Amino acid sequence: MRIYTRYKAPRPRTPGPSALRFLIAAAGLAVAGWLILHNLEWEEPSADPSPAEPAVQSPSPPAPLSNLARFHAPPAPRSAPSLLPPVPSNTPPPGLSRPLAPAVTSNAPAASSTTAVTVASSPPPPTTVPRTPLFQPRAAASVLEAQIALARRGFSSGSIDGVSGYQTRAALRAFQQRYGLPPTGALDPVTRDRLVLDTPPLTPYVVTSNDLARLMPIPATWLGKSQQARLDFVSLLELVAETHRAHPALLRRLNPEVDWLAVAPGRSVVVPDAAPPPPEARLAFLRIRLRDRMLTGHDLRTNVLLHCPCSIAARVDKRPVGRLEVAVVAINPTYTFNPAVFPESAEGRRLGRKLTLPPGPNNPVGVAWIGLDRPGYGIHGTPRPEDVGRTESHGCFRLANWDAAHLAQLVWRRLPVYVEP
Repeated sequence: MRIYTRYKAPRPRTPGPSALRFLIAAAGLAVAGWLILHNLEWEEPSADPSPAEPAVQSPSPPAPLSNLARFHAPPAPRSAPSLLPPVPSNTPPPGLSRPLAPAVTSNAPAASSTTAVTVASSPPPPTTVPRTPLFQPRAAASVLEAQIALARRGFSSGSIDGVSGYQTRAALRAFQQRYGLPPTGALDPVTRDRLVLDTPPLTPYVVTSNDLARLMPIPATWLGKSQQARLDFVSLLELVAETHRAHPALLRRLNPEVDWLAVAPGRSVVVPDAAPPPPEARLAFLRIRLRDRMLTGHDLRTNVLLHCPCSIAARVDKRPVGRLEVAVVAINPTYTFNPAVFPESAEGRRLGRKLTLPPGPNNPVGVAWIGLDRPGYGIHGTPRPEDVGRTESHGCFRLANWDAAHLAQLVWRRLPVYVEP
């Protein structure tokens, strides 16, 4: 027998919507509570603040930077830049062993109102101040300047006096021949343009105590001269004139206010600047033209290297003509007075013996002696350089002391010397 009923096995129940919402809400509250608790612990301040983040009391606003400082300044940190105190350029911030670069200079007051900025890696270049030359090279503008320009090139016109005389024209003619110009002997525009002055023609000279100590009287007799220790300059005017190739009259014109008999050490006077340069080449031979009373030095190509006036013997039979040679050179020589060479000297006839005179610019042969291979003949200086080329000698060839000293530095033993009528 079968019995039928309506009973069915019960199905498992799933949570309804209300229970699901309850579980989600509970989970959210738990998470929120954890977050709140964690946040409270993160924001709790420490009792001992870290030295890397020092506490700042009453911070001062940073100094304003110039446009150049803003351009070169490092980027500011994101965390509170205005609370960090300014750090001097020579003091490293905490935690660094060297200062930052670039950095603003110290807060000391500067002379300028603009804030200075230093860049340690690239210091500024030194400032170069342009120098204005005091003298521009130019052509000789007068006879005086032409004489100085000629002397600087080895063409001596004798004593520099600013006067266009025979010796100046001869020096100009020699210069023109040397450089392929028409040998007119005149200071024409073409020659003037070639005589360029690179430095001022005149220069100051300061008188020293040594200059004054050299001055001494020179006896008029041969015997009195032989008894001197030296035959130096007699006056300061003579000393300054001869050491600067000048005529005494020129120095008086250049220095009208100077009392040459009462000059003290330290006094400045104006003089020519006419020192000759070294020659362009080695001397090959000398030539003396008796008719012109001129001496010239030449190189192997016969180019003129130097030119100067000279005095010759008064008697024609005392003038040697032909080829001679340099035999000896003496600087600051002594001089032997021989009465036989000066028969016109009454003192020499009374003495009847030779005398030796000491060296010096007032020695009868000056400051240099260039002996030739003919006994008793030579090329030498003179105590009266302003008379060279205008007076006559006993047979030798006289030069101004400065020309004789210059020539003595250039000649060599057995150098040919050609004497032409």
